[in-house]
Amino acid sequence: MTSINRRDLCVTLSSLVAMAAVSANAQSNREALLAPMAASGASQDPVLATPRAFRFGDLPVAKTAVGETRAVTHGVLPTGEAVELHETTLLPGQMPHPPHKHRHSEFILVRDGTIEFENDGKPDQRVGPGGVLFMASGILHGLKNVGDTTANYFVIAIGQQTPA
Repeated sequence: MTSINRRDLCVTLSSLVAMAAVSANAQSNREALLAPMAASGASQDPVLATPRAFRFGDLPVAKTAVGETRAVTHGVLPTGEAVELHETTLLPGQMPHPPHKHRHSEFILVRDGTIEFENDGKPDQRVGPGGVLFMASGILHGLKNVGDTTANYFVIAIGQQTPA
């Protein structure tokens, strides 16, 4: 895997956000796009169509047995993709949950600490600050904090949240 620094990560994320904004702006009639989704019951989640900022200190904190999580947002983009974003703080030596698989795909952006990525049932790689992991839909995966300090990472889930 190619190493990526924080600057490159920020440029990549900015590009993804810009592409999403261009795609959203290209929709000439959002109501026409969203009406079939609402009518079919495809999602009861809110439509994420209003730009906004999320201050880290304002995010609700939920304590867990292995650390804590901060929910950022969830909903459906105007282009139809379901999205969920949260931040996790994981204590040393801990896993957020056992290895699993699901229908949606996920990106993990490591802010602090060292995370070991279990890919399809076997340890794959370790990543530190600025590292990015991708969990593909339907593939068994897991995470473990293998460092001596807490690990902090953001999870971006894209797609339906049902089990694979």
